[in-house]
Amino acid sequence: MDEVTHVMENQLGTEKMSRLIIRTGIPLMLSLLINSLYNFVDSVFVSRISEDALTALSLASPVQILVSALGLGNAVGLNAVISKALGEGRPDRVKKAANAAIFIGLCSWALICTLCVLFVRPYFAWQSGGSERIAAYGREYLTVCMLFSLGQMGQWVFDRFVIASGKSKLFLFTLSAASVTNLILDPIFIFGLFGLPRMEALGAAAATVTGQFVGMIAGILINRRWNREIPFSFTLRPDGESLRAILRVGVPSAMVQILTSGVNIAMNSILLAFSSTAVAVYGICARIQGIVTVGVHGIDNGLIPIVAYNYGAGRGSRIDEAIRWTMLDSLLMFVLFFALLELCPTAVLRLFDASDHMLAIGRPALRILAVAYCLSIPNLVFASALQGLSQGTRSMLLMMTRQAILPLAFAAILSRTQSLNMVWVSFVLAEIAALPLAIRLWRGAQKLYR
Repeated sequence: MDEVTHVMENQLGTEKMSRLIIRTGIPLMLSLLINSLYNFVDSVFVSRISEDALTALSLASPVQILVSALGLGNAVGLNAVISKALGEGRPDRVKKAANAAIFIGLCSWALICTLCVLFVRPYFAWQSGGSERIAAYGREYLTVCMLFSLGQMGQWVFDRFVIASGKSKLFLFTLSAASVTNLILDPIFIFGLFGLPRMEALGAAAATVTGQFVGMIAGILINRRWNREIPFSFTLRPDGESLRAILRVGVPSAMVQILTSGVNIAMNSILLAFSSTAVAVYGICARIQGIVTVGVHGIDNGLIPIVAYNYGAGRGSRIDEAIRWTMLDSLLMFVLFFALLELCPTAVLRLFDASDHMLAIGRPALRILAVAYCLSIPNLVFASALQGLSQGTRSMLLMMTRQAILPLAFAAILSRTQSLNMVWVSFVLAEIAALPLAIRLWRGAQKLYR
């Protein structure tokens, strides 16, 4: 057994599962918390400018999901492919997959720049409800975030290298570098501190992309120094088999996010029929969701390399054990946040300088959506486990159903009641309706290793 295989055996192949799930998940939770602070902090500071600026960021959010989808698809694919290759003891495949992932990241950035030039202006002309002020804020913010998204694409790649090798603690350092930079620069750029010009929404975007570039550089340096199990280099002629393997797993995940972006755009259109404040509340809820579900998503993301490694090593019983512990730990991680949203929604909304009108809309929204977040846990766990088995299509079907098809269908129907609260209920109904599908898909996937 070579050194690489021996290290991975200690981390993913033999460690007690209850401890492994937590050890792998906690660094990811902290990292995802820091990452979620990007949009959360942007929204908190921008809400001090005006409600129009906050609404603009809410309208930009679906397009940012689209941008992130390209990085996420690449990250999910490389995570599964590299972890499986490490489990099989194939360092040659590890290097080829790493190089292919870097190439995909560069191609994704080129595509994002093209989309920015072609579609940002008409998008805000359509979605701003005729408000030129909202459109102007949105164009400034989104243009910078898209044209300078190379740092974000690079972060996705180099962060996932350390996750795929089971060194989740290193992920904390790369993402911390990015997010701390953003946290420091946000108020400086937005409000024009220390003699700099006041840039408002443009400043929020500048702080975000600067942080992303810092995170990418930190990721490169950390992988070079402390993650030598995954060697990498830049090439314009990546291995074709590695490209196909990454895309086979990653494209379905990216498609789910892309479809979710489309659904959010449609949801904003539904909410605009009520008021622009409803759109702002929806954006706030999305930011809050990113914070309160970090425990769930951290545990779930940590599950992917565990499943992938043990699948490659032929240890099916450990996969089943990992699923059970992930379900339990994810639920426990969310209990405190669930209580916070149900009991203290006003205090949470006050962080965004909420008016009385926004509070009246936001309090029931937070309480209803907290139930949806709780019900999403088993669906998220099964989707991550399917990714670990390289079952990207099945994972895509599940995520498309719960994140896109069902919420939009229920919202379109329930909005006819003229009750905004019934629109929020559509997310609860979507999670309930998706659970039988999740169970069925997972039972079918279990045949791969039993």
